[in-house]
Amino acid sequence: MKTDALIEKLSEIHPKGFDLSLGRITDLLEKLGNPHRSIPPAIHVAGTNGKGSTLAFCRAILEEAGYRVHVHTSPHLVNWQERYRLAGELVSDDVLADAVARAAKANNDRPITIFEIMSAVMFMLFSEHEADFSLVEVGLGGRFDATNMISKPLVSVITPVAMDHQAYLGDTLEKIAFEKAGIIKPDCPVVLGEQEDEARNIIEEVAAKKGSHIQIACQEFDYYEDATGFVFQDADGLMDLPMPRLAGRHQLANAGLAIAAIRATDIDVDAEAYSRAMQSVYWPGRLEKLPDGRITEKLGQTNNIWIDGGHNPNAGEVIAAELQKQNAAFSQNTLLVCGMINTKDPTGYFKQFVDLKAEVITVPVNDSDAGIDPNELAKKAIDAGLRAQPADSLEIAFEIAKNRTTDDPDLRILLCGSLYMVGEVLKINQTPPK
Repeated sequence: MKTDALIEKLSEIHPKGFDLSLGRITDLLEKLGNPHRSIPPAIHVAGTNGKGSTLAFCRAILEEAGYRVHVHTSPHLVNWQERYRLAGELVSDDVLADAVARAAKANNDRPITIFEIMSAVMFMLFSEHEADFSLVEVGLGGRFDATNMISKPLVSVITPVAMDHQAYLGDTLEKIAFEKAGIIKPDCPVVLGEQEDEARNIIEEVAAKKGSHIQIACQEFDYYEDATGFVFQDADGLMDLPMPRLAGRHQLANAGLAIAAIRATDIDVDAEAYSRAMQSVYWPGRLEKLPDGRITEKLGQTNNIWIDGGHNPNAGEVIAAELQKQNAAFSQNTLLVCGMINTKDPTGYFKQFVDLKAEVITVPVNDSDAGIDPNELAKKAIDAGLRAQPADSLEIAFEIAKNRTTDDPDLRILLCGSLYMVGEVLKINQTPPK
């Protein structure tokens, strides 16, 4: 694909990883004519867990209300095009490659990270194609993230903050929360997901200093499941909604946060649009049943294979809680096929699955230079109290899993631990996101 070839070439001459500052992206955008100043009005989302799902709910709500929406998310699972949805459709490879080439030419081989170039590409594409609104997910942190060139968002949204990327964002929850709060802009509303006290206090302080009105989950608005579905409540009253299409109780929080974000603006959305959005929302790779494809055919299971890209202890906690909920209805043994990268806390992640008595097969993460060796990862799982064994590849892991299902036809298989891992699974399965 044209885009892949261009980015591979850029990767050879530009620094890898993250380099958090705004100087380079500011200079590049200026050379490109400052496209970030002419994108459609934006909702900007930061946080540790649930950013993508929250944006997916925002997109579903706005589109069900009849609006055209641009969406930027990261990382992608299979193709770079997944990061850029223009007025409802994934960008074509030709259009994306052209924008990458123009951004690279304007940068003129100066040191810059790939994420900064691709953020500039996002601003270019959003400014060059018509839509009513922009939805923008932060890549890392917030204060110095390349997406933080948005000067006056419709609303800044911060999902739950947890310990993650400590090498870049700080080694305490307070420091990480301060970085996430960097997307808050003066006199622009803020909607805050459920937080630990340390994180919430910091974010409230930043909002107060900037004169930005803040609404906090479980205070100014709430959400919960009842006998008939999903209820959202705020100062304007109750909304009775269907349960979200996305699996997991944690998706109620993401849906509630998205609804609160939309209602914090002056965007006109009728109650029926919110209801339809709960049914139409789409966000791949997050506690999702693996679509039918090569892997499901190989394993002979179409309903018991799940994928999830969550990669920190908090993500493990919500995944394990949902699997426990499933077990209350029908008890199943669980096999994790897991690959992780070395910026995460694998022991903390695996500990969340101890009560499930899950078994683990660890695999390499081929699409990242930071993948943890399967032997080392298996030791982390054993340290957490699980049975584990390494496999040299996903294909070998699938053979082991197939043998397990022969003895246990109801075995639930969870392919997990990293979005890179989920992306590789979807490639092998030949079912990329659409």
